[in-house]
Amino acid sequence: AWKRLHDAHAIVLQAENNELRMANPFSAVPTDHQVHAAGRTWFANCAWDAVGICAALHSDGHIETTCADCAEPIEVEVRDQQPTDRHLLFHCLVPAANWWDDIVFT
Repeated sequence: AWKRLHDAHAIVLQAENNELRMANPFSAVPTDHQVHAAGRTWFANCAWDAVGICAALHSDGHIETTCADCAEPIEVEVRDQQPTDRHLLFHCLVPAANWWDDIVFT
């Protein structure tokens, strides 16, 4: 069953041991993207998924991450289903059409 879900891109299994790695937007392994929402802390796969965790939980949240370019800390507040800072910019290095070529890198 896990393999079928993996093949359908519903979850991501770790290549080396077939253990759960991702159930988008949630990460089953620690990452640099922490989301404090709904009374606990979650790991996200990327900055985009961090916002997605708040959406999936229908919850406000506080995101702690780092800039992929310079490693500076970034904190984002999500209230009423949107970031409170309207000037934030999300950059994705990999075009969406290629995300599943290497979803862990993406």
